[in-house]
Amino acid sequence: MSLDKILSISGKPGLYKIVTQTRTGAVVESLIDKKRITVGAHSNLSILSEIAIYTLTEEVPLREVFKKIKEKEGGNPTSISHKDGKDKLEEFFFEVLPEYDEDRVYPSDIKKVVQWYNLLQKNDLLDALEEPKQVAADASEEE
Repeated sequence: MSLDKILSISGKPGLYKIVTQTRTGAVVESLIDKKRITVGAHSNLSILSEIAIYTLTEEVPLREVFKKIKEKEGGNPTSISHKDGKDKLEEFFFEVLPEYDEDRVYPSDIKKVVQWYNLLQKNDLLDALEEPKQVAADASEEE
């Protein structure tokens, strides 16, 4: 499964995978408790493959950040929790992505990245990081 099928829903904890699309939105399944819910097209959805982290020089796709965390942690869950303090989270993120823009990447963003990585790891979805970026290439050709 690719990151194109995994999303975050504003106001709801964790991550969701798309089960099927409907005329008015999608049926999604929580990676936390496996419960299925229907979300409308008007919900504030963020597809993981479209999220990037600001650095001092460019925006790094979330896929690349997850790969760096996976390398650092050896494919295991992170050594810190998303509930740890601001300083500990920032120190961890600085080790993973030293050039991240501290003015535009907030501790709440780092918490989400750590939590999301751990959810993907727990659900054996980190293999999705290795898939080619063919979808992104197709999207840029259409623009």
